[in-house]
Amino acid sequence: MGLVYEAVQSGIGGFRKVVAIKLIREEYSSIEEFRNNFIGEAKLVADLIHTNIVQTYHLGRINEQYFMTMEFVTGWNLEEFLDRHIETEQYVPADLAVFIVSRICRGLGYAHRKRDMHGRLLGIVHRDVNPKNIMVAKEGDVKLTDFGIAKALDLMYNKEGEVIAGKDEYLSPEQARCEITDHRADLFCCGIVMSELLLGYNLFETADSNQTIQNILEMELPNFTDVRSDVDQRLNHILHRAMERSRGGRFQSAEEMLTGLENFIYGDGYGPTNEKLAAYCSDLFGTDGQNAALRWFNGETQLVES
Repeated sequence: MGLVYEAVQSGIGGFRKVVAIKLIREEYSSIEEFRNNFIGEAKLVADLIHTNIVQTYHLGRINEQYFMTMEFVTGWNLEEFLDRHIETEQYVPADLAVFIVSRICRGLGYAHRKRDMHGRLLGIVHRDVNPKNIMVAKEGDVKLTDFGIAKALDLMYNKEGEVIAGKDEYLSPEQARCEITDHRADLFCCGIVMSELLLGYNLFETADSNQTIQNILEMELPNFTDVRSDVDQRLNHILHRAMERSRGGRFQSAEEMLTGLENFIYGDGYGPTNEKLAAYCSDLFGTDGQNAALRWFNGETQLVES
């Protein structure tokens, strides 16, 4: 329902800054529900200042067209990152897969704990953690974006319990059952993303959306050590716990999941860093990846002046 453009913000003295401009497609901009959610997303993300979340700088309007000015991330979304591995017939290294998801847990933990100016917990649940909404910058930073269907106190239009919010193959069981979610829904989705990074495919997805949802609710999870030999029992346990159907059996916070992931990658000493991920992406994409960031949202970009 949205478009993102690369833009150049100009100022006095030759000041120039590359930014992203996000706006609602024209056919949706007249619908009050979408407009209100867009404004709510901008207000929400404006106060989410964290290295693992794409920043929002400004909300504006030209005639009836609302737009957000956002941080422009030069790099790749995780779907492109995965596709490149499929093209080159290789697995994502297990330690880097865990590192990427650990950075998303850092950003989610911050968002889940966020309070408003009156000290009220906002109750943020992203509800759309999937590879298209995770960016890997050329410098190795991992950033979560698109809070467009997030729920948060008093900010976002929300019909939870009446409709399913999210993409079928990246739903938590409670989303799939049309139940009220809490922060633990995002952690289940982190488990799906991590398993996809390790396996090269979404283990729940089928051509039939109803069957995909049924898989999320009932499919027995594999022993990941049998599927991929360099996944040990510690990582297998983390994956199974993250994708536990019962919320009580899952990681209870993003911080708890982050601790488990970091113990896995750093427990024996030196582990992955932003610099290591950046060097890996440089080898993976080479010069082909220089402008991949321009394709990060539905393949539609245009250079504009603002």
